Amino acid sequence: MGKLMGDMGARVIKIEPVSGSQERNIGPFKNDIPNPNSSLYFWARNTSKESIAIDLNSTEGIKVIKQLLENADVFLEDYEPGFLGSIGLGYEGLSKANSSLIMTSLTGFGQDGPYKSYKSNDLVALAMGGIMHSCGYDDVPESPPIRPSGGHGDFISAHYGLIGTLTALFYRDFTGHGQYLDVSAHEACSSTTEASIPTYLFLKKEVFRQTGRHQGATPTPKTLCKTSDGKYIIVFQLFNNLNSWMSLVKWMAGKGMAEDLEDEKFKDMARHITSNPDDSDHAFEVVRSFILNHTADEIYRGAQELKYPWGIVRSPEENLKDPHFLEDRGMFEDILHPEFGEGVSYKYAGRPYRFKGTPWNAFRAPLIGEHSVSILKDDLNYSDEAIRNLEVTGIISSLKIEN
Repeated sequence: MGKLMGDMGARVIKIEPVSGSQERNIGPFKNDIPNPNSSLYFWARNTSKESIAIDLNSTEGIKVIKQLLENADVFLEDYEPGFLGSIGLGYEGLSKANSSLIMTSLTGFGQDGPYKSYKSNDLVALAMGGIMHSCGYDDVPESPPIRPSGGHGDFISAHYGLIGTLTALFYRDFTGHGQYLDVSAHEACSSTTEASIPTYLFLKKEVFRQTGRHQGATPTPKTLCKTSDGKYIIVFQLFNNLNSWMSLVKWMAGKGMAEDLEDEKFKDMARHITSNPDDSDHAFEVVRSFILNHTADEIYRGAQELKYPWGIVRSPEENLKDPHFLEDRGMFEDILHPEFGEGVSYKYAGRPYRFKGTPWNAFRAPLIGEHSVSILKDDLNYSDEAIRNLEVTGIISSLKIEN
């Protein structure tokens, strides 16, 4: 959530232990050399933040955080339920000093209920939220459920948390009052299982996994077709529209590959999907053979010209080479890393939205405690001597860039 808000222009301060956040130890690392300040995982998830590294097990450390929160708009946290309250940083106490404060807690199972203290992570959220149960293969008997690649559980819950937090900010604009938000990663994932829950509630049916397409209570047409250059095409809504289906048959016939699909019985494939699955299976195999004899780009360009919602199954790296994303849309941005030398920058995935009045101005993730001193001095008016005392006693750590 903090990264999303920071990339949109908010000032975000990351509060981390004096030795650095645990996520700094997650690889891969720059040059494959483990270092808490060069975790690529941490870089990607913590752009546009400042860092104060401070000991929350100390009275002085808690005092500093309370002072910061007296003037803060939002406090984001993901500690185990009850921990912050036990050290004097619960919302009830903080809101007395700052009634407009919004505090958002993002945990695995929420702040109450029998699961509130259960351990969780991205995989657990995807598994227990029902997403993994919906992902897998229907053409591989007894195949296990599969998690989506990437930290989808984390991203889903963070985006839901952000939506709630921004809504609370709107509410505060009208009322002047802040509030507390309790966000559950499990519930966030569970809310994105599409038709699964309503299908069970209203039809008493369970959906099943389907290869390369949405889960369903009834089979839907296959979508994955291999191309002559070894790639795959998503062939979506193949039989949903008669005009589209007939234009596809015409395209294949022009290449001499329509076989018998010009016969009258294949004209209304939307009806035949359920009434005659043998016909639809045969039609799909003819389409699959047609696609197998062309490159992915040939099929993709041809399909788009005919207004089909088809696409190439790409690796994430392939998008880096596409001028549409790289140059025309500027999806991938260079961000400076002065700790490695003047003018040194690395490419990052940008934001998938464009504010016409406020251009994206993200900056790299912070070093451990990189801003501890400036925050204490500029925001809280601590003296140099007071800051030195905090450093000497191990209450804060401060790492500076060496030029």
